[in-house]
Amino acid sequence: MAKGVERGFASMDQAKQREIASKGGKVAHEKGTAHEFTSEEARQAGSKGGEVAHERGTAHEFTSEEAREAGRKGGSR
Repeated sequence: MAKGVERGFASMDQAKQREIASKGGKVAHEKGTAHEFTSEEARQAGSKGGEVAHERGTAHEFTSEEAREAGRKGGSR
């Protein structure tokens, strides 16, 4: 297979991928098999993602107002 050619799940549009992933997550929670992140695990995962984004030059640099707003939300939607 040629490099960069997407097949299966990867070839679906992002909305369809999210829909399928959401169903899987709901089922896992109903069965009690979903992973629940601890505060420390979530902090480590966020840190790793931030490091990679900075290395790639794709990280969002928050303004002080954006950082305050994110802090106020505290992870709520």
